[in-house]
Amino acid sequence: MFDRITDRLSAVFKGLTGRGKLNEANISDALREVRVALLEADVNLAVVKVFLEEVRAGALGGAVLGSLTPGQQFVGVVQRELTALLGKNAGEFNLPSPATVMLVGLQGSGKTTAAAKLARWYAGHGNRRSLLAACDVRRPAAREQLEVLAERVGAEAFPHESFTEDAVGTALAAKRQADRRNLDLTVVDTAGRLQIDEPLMAELAEMKGKLRPQAVFLVVDAASGQEALNVAQVFHGRLGLDGVIVSKLDGDARGGCILSIAGGLKVPVRFVGTGETPDDLEPFDPDRLSRRILGLGDVVGLVEKAQEAFDARQAERFAEKAVKGGFDLEDFADQLRGIKKMGRMADLLALVPGMRQFSQEADGEGLDRGVKRTLAIIDSMTPDERRHPNLIQGSRRRRIAAGSGTTTADVNRLLAQYRAMAKAFEGLSGKKGRRMMRRLGVDPGDFADQLPPGL
Repeated sequence: MFDRITDRLSAVFKGLTGRGKLNEANISDALREVRVALLEADVNLAVVKVFLEEVRAGALGGAVLGSLTPGQQFVGVVQRELTALLGKNAGEFNLPSPATVMLVGLQGSGKTTAAAKLARWYAGHGNRRSLLAACDVRRPAAREQLEVLAERVGAEAFPHESFTEDAVGTALAAKRQADRRNLDLTVVDTAGRLQIDEPLMAELAEMKGKLRPQAVFLVVDAASGQEALNVAQVFHGRLGLDGVIVSKLDGDARGGCILSIAGGLKVPVRFVGTGETPDDLEPFDPDRLSRRILGLGDVVGLVEKAQEAFDARQAERFAEKAVKGGFDLEDFADQLRGIKKMGRMADLLALVPGMRQFSQEADGEGLDRGVKRTLAIIDSMTPDERRHPNLIQGSRRRRIAAGSGTTTADVNRLLAQYRAMAKAFEGLSGKKGRRMMRRLGVDPGDFADQLPPGL
C-alpha cells in the first residue's frame, strides 16, 4: 500500500545521493518534496509538520552537511525520524493470561476478521486457547461469520444459538463460559456504525465498565486515511484505548492512516493486518515499517517468513544433506513449497534491500506460475525418479511433460536447474564449504559421523 509514497521519496533520495555536497537550499527543496509526498499519502497535516521539523533539525547538523556521503546521511536522518514518529508511543505490551480483549471500531473496519487473527496469533505465540464472542447483535450474519472464522483458527465461538440484542449481556456470558472452560483469551467482537454516534459509544462504555477487559483495541481500515486519527481520538476519549490494529495494510490505500495514528495519537499501534488469511497479522514494528516505506527492504521480515515456512526439523534435514550430499528432486520440491508458503514472489523480492525496483519490474505472477509449474513437473515423476533424477531420459521426459501439462523443454529446463543447485551443494561437503557453513552458524560437526572419510 506504500508504493506511491515510496516512489515519491525514492525519487527525492535519488536526486540527493547523486550530489557531492548538500547545502541548506538542497535540503529545503528535498523537504518540500517529502512534504508533498506525505500529504498525497493522506497523512495528517499536524503530524507532517512535526515530522519535517525534526528531519530539518537533524539534516542541518554537521553529520549531514559535513559528510562525504551527504545524500545517504540525509536518507539515514529521514529513516531515523520516521522510525521515531511511528514508534512515538510504542512500548512493550504483555497481555496477561487469562485475558479479555475488546475490539471496537466503525462498521467495515475489519473487527470480526481481526478477532480471528488475534486468536491465531496468540495461539502461535503462547499457545493460548481462545473464545471469540459475537457481540455485534445488529449486523446480519455477524455471529455466523465469527463461527466460521473461529473454526478456521481452532478457537471456540459464543454463542452458538441465536442471541438477543443484549450485547453487554452476551459479552458477560461469553466471559463466564471462557472462565468455566479455562480458556486463556476471550476476544469480544463488538458492533460498529458507519459513523460514530452516542448510542454506540454508550453501549461500548457500559460493556467495558462491566466486562473490565485487559485491553481495548481499536480496529481501523488502512484506507480511512487521516480520518482514522479523528476516529481514534473520539474512541480513546470515551473508552481509553490500549492500542490500535490497522487492518487491510495490503490494500491500495495511500498509507497515511498508520502514519497519522502513530504520530498523532497517544496510543500505540499494536498490530497490522497484512492480508486476508488468519495468519496475516503482524506485531507493529516501527523500524521495519519505516524501512519498507523508504524502500530500504525488510530483511527481518523476510527471515521471519522463512522461519514460519520451514520448520526446524526440515531445515536440519536439509543442512545434513547439504553437508553429506544426496540432494535430490524431493528436496528441491520441499524448498519450493516452503518458498511458496512465504507468499508472492514479488512481495518477497520487495523485502530484499535494493530489490524493490526489480520486484516492480518483474512479472510477479509469472514467477509464481513458474514455481507452480515446477512443482507440477516434479509431482508427475515417480518416487524413484525424484530420488534418482539421472533415470529421467527421453521417454520418461515425454511422459512427465504430458502428465504435468508442460513440454519436454520445461522438463529439461527443470533438470538443468536442479543439476546446477545439486552441484552447488556438492561444494558444501568440502573443507571450504564446511568453513562457509560455520560462518553461517551451522556446525557441520553435527553430521560428522555421516560424512565421507577424510572430511
